[in-house]
Amino acid sequence: MKFRWTAATPQPALCARLSEGLNISPLLAQCLVNRGFSEPEEISRFLQPRLKHLADPYLLPNMEAAVVRLLAARERGELLVIFGDYDVDGVTATALLIETLGALGWKLAHYLPHRLEEGYGFSQEAVKHCLEQFPANLLLAVDCGSTSCETVAALGQMGIGVIVLDHHQVSTPPPAAVALVNPQLGSAFQELCSVGLAFKLVHALLKKMRERGLADAAEPDLRIQLDLVALGTIADLVPLRGENRIFVTTGLERLNATRRPGLLALKAVAKSPALLGSYEVAFQLAPRLNAAGRMEDAEQALRLLLARTAEEAEPIARGLDERNRQRQDIERGICQEVIASLRGRVDGAKDFVIVEGRAHWHVGVVGIVAARVLQEFYRPTVILGGDGAMWRGSGRSIAGFDLAAALRSCDELLARHGGHAMAAGLTLAAEKVDLFRARMNDLARQALKPAQLQPSLIIDAEVDLAELTVARVEELSRLEPVGQDNPAVRLALCGLSHKQAPQRMGKESQHAKFRVTDGNHTLEAVWWNGGQAPWPDGKFDLAVTATINDYKGRRAVQLKVLDWRPRE
Repeated sequence: MKFRWTAATPQPALCARLSEGLNISPLLAQCLVNRGFSEPEEISRFLQPRLKHLADPYLLPNMEAAVVRLLAARERGELLVIFGDYDVDGVTATALLIETLGALGWKLAHYLPHRLEEGYGFSQEAVKHCLEQFPANLLLAVDCGSTSCETVAALGQMGIGVIVLDHHQVSTPPPAAVALVNPQLGSAFQELCSVGLAFKLVHALLKKMRERGLADAAEPDLRIQLDLVALGTIADLVPLRGENRIFVTTGLERLNATRRPGLLALKAVAKSPALLGSYEVAFQLAPRLNAAGRMEDAEQALRLLLARTAEEAEPIARGLDERNRQRQDIERGICQEVIASLRGRVDGAKDFVIVEGRAHWHVGVVGIVAARVLQEFYRPTVILGGDGAMWRGSGRSIAGFDLAAALRSCDELLARHGGHAMAAGLTLAAEKVDLFRARMNDLARQALKPAQLQPSLIIDAEVDLAELTVARVEELSRLEPVGQDNPAVRLALCGLSHKQAPQRMGKESQHAKFRVTDGNHTLEAVWWNGGQAPWPDGKFDLAVTATINDYKGRRAVQLKVLDWRPRE
């Protein structure tokens, strides 16, 4: 058993009322209640997300100031430099702004920092290089800048204004930007990532231009940009609730019908299915786009998204595919080294945070390695690498431990840091790693209880095999797209036994398939990467997600095993 099973509290009376009022099954009603919904109107909006339900973009903090300054730049013919970031969220937001603002008449240039040479975000070094290429007096920092007080202040002294469009946590005091458009300052949009904010910014600009009579019939159709919005939103692992659910649902429709040459080429090299869901975006498209910024710089990823023809896009997509394979090889090697080093050394009673670093580890993959190590040991994890006195790292966290807040508590040990509760980046001197590790463990021991260091598996409901018909599983798919804060439905099936002995599958026998029964009904179960694990025997319970297996026109329910436990 890998997980601590936590059953959601059944609410039969509320679920019965919702089931009758909305004409849905009690099981779907329970799953919606588990996700915090109790009113029919909000449930209807959740199950039927529509663009018309997007809120006024001017409800975002400082949006009015950003729009006024940007329109002044357009009127004066000033050069606006879009300073992006190198992950998928930053690159998609930059591409969206280049396409839309260019079509609306802005004079534009863009700059993406080099991860290995300039580090993360709106740093003084990166901005210096940017201004050497593009002398300008207005920068739009996208997906970065919320903690860059020194950089923004230095630019202000030079007479250069900065607009920050970002969703990461904000420093105290905040940078003295012309406008800091960040939902963390207090708004109903705190789930948005930067590509969603970019969409809202352009929407706000269009509204203001129409009010002033500046728009014309040739203004861009923002719906065309929803493929980029869905891509960046899914990749950034932000909650798929509220506006993000609208963006991803409508964006996946646009992505599956996209004519954007770069995305068509990317889908081809990734061998993606004809119909993409959030899983394919997260695990097929996003890693290849991210590989550009991880291995060198993100310019190739941006060029792919902006490509006008298949002839331009296809070689770029093939290059990104190759970089992704290189990234996987490097990541695999570091992961094996870290995990082998930690096994037998991690003390579960004392080590609440893992901090590991080596000078030779590639800083472009340390974030992915941190995520893999966290999966193995379920501890907040920071992995560092570098090639000199200063090391750069990336961290991933677990529920109950705000990583960005912890880094702020280590401020005097760090040269730079930024991020949010579950993921963050940092730079520190190599000789301070031990002090940093000790401080982080002190903070985690204050914030976390030992039980929180075993991953929790939230079970939506306990059901019988008979309830899992094709029709019922299809109804549960109305909760899609699933992702952060809207996980796939997890069900408990109790008192099962084997109808057919488990069989190993895969080139390395890494998977297992078996048939389970409760004595009256039987279903097929697949346990991905469970081929070498101890298999259930006798009577047992399964935690599963239920899927539809469509094979040669025959549709049947198949169980995806998440965990098992012996029946007491």
